[in-house]
Amino acid sequence: MKIVIITVNYNNQKETDEFIVSLLQQRAPFEVFIADASDRTPLKKRRSWENIFVKKIPNKGYAYGVNQGIKHFLQKKISHFVVVNNDVIFRDDFLKKVLASFKKFNAFTGKIYYAPGFEYHKKRYKKQDIGKVFWYAGGWIDWENIYVFHRGVDEIDEGQYDNLEETEFISGCLFCFDKRVFDKVGFWDEKYFMYWEDADYSVRIKRKGFYLIYNPEIVIWHKNAQSTEGPGSDFHIRNQRKGRLRFAVKHAGLKAKLHVIKNYVLGYE
Repeated sequence: MKIVIITVNYNNQKETDEFIVSLLQQRAPFEVFIADASDRTPLKKRRSWENIFVKKIPNKGYAYGVNQGIKHFLQKKISHFVVVNNDVIFRDDFLKKVLASFKKFNAFTGKIYYAPGFEYHKKRYKKQDIGKVFWYAGGWIDWENIYVFHRGVDEIDEGQYDNLEETEFISGCLFCFDKRVFDKVGFWDEKYFMYWEDADYSVRIKRKGFYLIYNPEIVIWHKNAQSTEGPGSDFHIRNQRKGRLRFAVKHAGLKAKLHVIKNYVLGYE
């Protein structure tokens, strides 16, 4: 079984370089598809980047970039896909744990920490806690108000989320799925530009009868929002609102749907 990794780059050579350096330390075969949506500084492929394919694409959003990678690997008869942000660092057994998980599960994710120095509450933690602060340890959807939540976010890892279990929502920061899932669910919804496309895909997978699994043995560190002007930026807020609206219209009950539409029209979050 070969693991293929799909990521999207947007004007972010430095993070993608570090992403690849981290991957090259793995002891398992892999290929990478990088959808380069940069509009200012196109990604430069390095000499050391073996088995790494870079495709220049128009900037039509994260889901569009992911779908370009899926199409690329479908042509090569690949059946196991790992969608991951380009601003992450991998633990050295990442691919080993992903390979083992694909033997048991159709769709899964892992434990995601803030990368050191990228914590949201930087002054909250002691030095020994850095690198062990959760960004995501599974997630759920508030169906009454239509919000997505990361379990454990901003908490220090003390073993409280070390159980392998089902989760309701998988973050697009690390979303692993096989061709059985794809054959039932299809491509990611490209009408989401950024944010909520992962919640959408999670819901669609579950509605086709698959389980979403949180596996804490799979570990990465995330440099949060490095391609979106940082958390809380105008870009971040604007696209979160648009994504939430589309998700509600597609998936929510009538009461929640009307609530989100009303708030969107009035300019509320």
